[in-house]
Amino acid sequence: MASLCIQLIFFLFLFPISALSQKNGIVPLGSTLTAGETSASPWLSPSGDFAFGFQEVQHKDLFLLSIWFHKIPDKTVVWFVNSTNPVPRGSTVKLDPQTGLVHCDPRGLQLWSANVDSAQIDHGFMNDTGNFVLKGNDDSWLWESFKHPADTILPNQELKIGDSLSSRKSATSFSRGRFYLRFRDDGNLVLVTDDDAEYYNSKTSDSRDPLYSGSQVTFDGRGAMYIRKKDNQTEQLNLVSIPRLPPASENYHRATIDFDGVFTHYYHPRTSTGNPNWKVLWYLPPNICISLRANRGSGACGFNNICNLKNGRPVCECPKRYVLLDPDDTYGSCIPNSTLSCAEVDGRSAENLYDFEVVSDIDWPLSEFAKIHPSNERVCVQNCLRDCFCAVAIYKENNCWKHGPPLYNGKADKTIHTKAFIKYRKSDGSKPKDRGTFIRVEPVLLGTSFLVNLIFITTACLGFYLMYRKKRVISFEY
Repeated sequence: MASLCIQLIFFLFLFPISALSQKNGIVPLGSTLTAGETSASPWLSPSGDFAFGFQEVQHKDLFLLSIWFHKIPDKTVVWFVNSTNPVPRGSTVKLDPQTGLVHCDPRGLQLWSANVDSAQIDHGFMNDTGNFVLKGNDDSWLWESFKHPADTILPNQELKIGDSLSSRKSATSFSRGRFYLRFRDDGNLVLVTDDDAEYYNSKTSDSRDPLYSGSQVTFDGRGAMYIRKKDNQTEQLNLVSIPRLPPASENYHRATIDFDGVFTHYYHPRTSTGNPNWKVLWYLPPNICISLRANRGSGACGFNNICNLKNGRPVCECPKRYVLLDPDDTYGSCIPNSTLSCAEVDGRSAENLYDFEVVSDIDWPLSEFAKIHPSNERVCVQNCLRDCFCAVAIYKENNCWKHGPPLYNGKADKTIHTKAFIKYRKSDGSKPKDRGTFIRVEPVLLGTSFLVNLIFITTACLGFYLMYRKKRVISFEY
């Protein structure tokens, strides 16, 4: 009998603590998870609906410290550490008695910690709501993932004044993206870009009486989302009438600011046959292509790109005579496949060098540098043709707007009734002087603002002037 006890104690000593750590969602102090370690299970909630641990991303032997829906096929991530990128195999997370969760790379270098700074941590708890909690000796909540959201909120989660969600960079990249959902100090819930261009506002602020301003965003257990005001009145977030919410007892719910900037309420059957996808309940704004009009920055899509709404999502497409700067990033910037130059080319007229693609119902609002009124199509085209800074002319109702690169806020919509004239170099083999120089400079010009372009051109001109002046001085000395 004594021999059996000794063998049992020896077995328990050798058995990984992470394998014994879970019981009803409770995670004991000292528990550790290692990225890529197949023998260890993630920390599960009591029902098994949610898991905390490392999830492999993009099948590239990289892992993300995250919380995800554990019972559905695609293991949708609902929380992750915004400040870190996916990590290599062998990285760890440990529940430390002093600082709480500690995330390290394979060399032991700390990447992130919950930084609880308390000696009162008793255990961790993976809740069935998707909230991972660090509890104290008195059962108090010292830290929780719900207070540090990434791009998603879940039922029973709230956003307080000053809280925010940030989008991912792309559907497969968990790096920080361009879009944010922010609950501002004035009580308004807004959607903004990284350069603070606003494209949705809940208008729940009342400057005359703060009592009627928003105080928190609530995603309740039924799956309803609303802004609660200080007088306890509520205002639904969804702009469309929903006769019946998909029951939370039968469906998972989440609301995510997606990488494309759309804030979407999704639901997914808890139990179903086959491989069902998340379904959209509602989304904000109704049309991001129209709503997002940036005075700086590129808009919903990249520079020179065009945004077209399809099923509530922005679909980006380069205009004719343009191609993607990065072929793998359809939401990124586009560049022309021919160059426009202000250099004289063997005395040839602009008519011999350039022509136009004509496209209806597209526009790049706020990126124009000149307006001609009154105008007609012929006058509009001729003005753009003879202006070496004009890349596109937009004509509508006796008005002509001339646009130069970079083009931003690109959109396509049947309701705008415009005609776009996209200038391009004819493919007749003619080349402007120093065309190679223009080709090298062009991507730089596309990716910068007008002010930077102006500084660049001024610097170039000054350089040529100094070279010319130096040459003259040398000539005179000779």
